[in-house]
Amino acid sequence: MSGIRHVRRTRATRAAQQGVVLWVALIVLVVMTLAGVALLRKMGAGVSIAGNVAFKESATAAADRGVEEARAWFIDHSDILASDHPADGYYSSWGASTDPTDPATFRWEAGRSAEVSADAGATGNTVRYIIHRLCETPNMPVNHPSQRCSDTTENNTGASKGGGSYGSTPFTPPARPFFRVTTRVAGPRNTVSFTQVVMN
Repeated sequence: MSGIRHVRRTRATRAAQQGVVLWVALIVLVVMTLAGVALLRKMGAGVSIAGNVAFKESATAAADRGVEEARAWFIDHSDILASDHPADGYYSSWGASTDPTDPATFRWEAGRSAEVSADAGATGNTVRYIIHRLCETPNMPVNHPSQRCSDTTENNTGASKGGGSYGSTPFTPPARPFFRVTTRVAGPRNTVSFTQVVMN
């Protein structure tokens, strides 16, 4: 009799243990599933952040093309820099109505800024630029007595400055104002990048 009771107890204990193992396995499986989902979401966020950084860097790099095109326009039109040409994105002063002290609020539409030719790298970026002559009064020559500019002078290395006992006046080169080029790049995923360069 005692032998039969021992066998029954062993079978009952095994059945109870098998049920506990099943519940433990289910709990571990749920925990592992949740951990896997959390890991996938974290990896997705990391990939998204890396993608956004790449788009931002691409937009900033594209701004260089805007600066170069503005520089080329500046060189080709050096004879008309005393007056505004909004359709070409050029302004002869830093006046409040045209000065993008906050480029994000400046109206960058056609007729107020110039657009760079088709995107050579096919990156999906749209590049626009404006050029400001850093002078106070618009549509006035740099050498006008009333004009105030943030200017510099040309390098006159090697020129004769006179002086000494002859009393001749040193040569004064003409003033050359600084110009500021502001570029705006709009790209994929609502990427917007601004750069400013000052040239002379």
